[in-house]
Amino acid sequence: MDSKVLADAFDYIRQHRIPIHSLTIVRNGYIVLDAYFWPFQDGQLHDLASVTKSVTSTLVGIAIGQGRLAGVSQPLLGAFDQRPVANRDARKERITLEHLLTVTSGLDCVASHEITLFQMMQSSDWIQFMLDRPMAAEPGARFEYCSGGMHLLSGVITRATGTNSLDFARRELFGPLGISEVAWPADPQAIPNGWGDLHLQPRDMAKIGYLWLNGGRWEGRQLVPAEWLQAATRVHAHPGFSPGQEYGYGLWIYPDRTPPIYEGLGRGGQRISVAPALNLVVVFTGGGFEPGDIGAFIGRAFKSGQPLPEDSAGAARLAAAVTDATRPPAPQPVRPAPSLSATISGTSFALDANPIQVTSLSLAFPLGSEAALKLRLSDGRIEEGPIGLDGVPRIWPHGRFGLPVAVSGEWEGDSTFVLNYDEVGNINAFQLRLTFSRDDLRVEMTERTGLMEARFRGRPGG
Repeated sequence: MDSKVLADAFDYIRQHRIPIHSLTIVRNGYIVLDAYFWPFQDGQLHDLASVTKSVTSTLVGIAIGQGRLAGVSQPLLGAFDQRPVANRDARKERITLEHLLTVTSGLDCVASHEITLFQMMQSSDWIQFMLDRPMAAEPGARFEYCSGGMHLLSGVITRATGTNSLDFARRELFGPLGISEVAWPADPQAIPNGWGDLHLQPRDMAKIGYLWLNGGRWEGRQLVPAEWLQAATRVHAHPGFSPGQEYGYGLWIYPDRTPPIYEGLGRGGQRISVAPALNLVVVFTGGGFEPGDIGAFIGRAFKSGQPLPEDSAGAARLAAAVTDATRPPAPQPVRPAPSLSATISGTSFALDANPIQVTSLSLAFPLGSEAALKLRLSDGRIEEGPIGLDGVPRIWPHGRFGLPVAVSGEWEGDSTFVLNYDEVGNINAFQLRLTFSRDDLRVEMTERTGLMEARFRGRPGG
């Protein structure tokens, strides 16, 4: 692969301020590139988002290979025969594991804005919520990217193996791959979220891609049945989103590309992409970008199927780019604070109900390049730390899952403070436009990947 072209990708990322977090390339069994982009750092966990669906599918394949599940034609309801199921009819009886794997179950599930997923998460028993959904179509007839259906598969694994999906994965997948650091939240019944929220390090994501590439075999041991991966990477459903984009068992498939690829794909730019013809695995993580923009450089870096001539200048340029990517941006001049900043400094504002479950916030504005933020969450936790006012986000070491948060902000006019709260490895990057008056606060919230937006108010005295 041409080092100069890969270095060009880093120039593009910097010039366009692409919020990529990591890029790992494995070619012919070797790590060609393993890069991390500040504020994300080597050794940190990253949310896989819907790439988790691909891992859940892989666990189903392992369980089938071990005889713990009968096969993809096994009826869904048979796995939960101890539960009463509402809205039971002949169509629901015909749902199989394959329908869940191909997200064609026919259950009434609205994928747009994850409406059904959020409804499920507000229930006390997520598995029961999904089992009780009425039918909207004949199983196999319609593709609907239903996250709740993938959670049912996590429940199936848990029931079939006698342990939850995470413990099963530690024993049968993560452990043999040498993956020791994992975070995977679970529902109220301790069933891991089958559709998302699995956290791994990028190099460990690459191990999973390499396992897929090699037909489920790792260091002489067949972890996943080869016939399962052959089936999983065949087209089983037609999403209809864009030409040439098909779906297998928890994997997106592009058979008409040159070369053909398949991948696990997640919100915000998470990818484990595999190109068998090139013996290639590429892993992206990020906070809201299009991996295809960077993938174009990777494609151009292939010059030959044979070793290229030594290019010491290109290799040095690429090495320097990898190092530079780990550094924070240079500080910028701090905008003058309006007089209102002294008035609201230290005041706690009680917030109306909101999607990020922050019940109150306060800002403090001492002189200098930093302010201070304090958040009280609905579960009683308090998060607080500095805000970078000079264009350099300040890193809070412990947010959700113990992962860092990058926080920055600036005054925009005389009464509006723009707060950027980037969860980095948890993907979500929130911007809160805080417009103050002496006795009121208006909040306009957006999230960079499009996950949510909201408007709510606050009042002094929180």
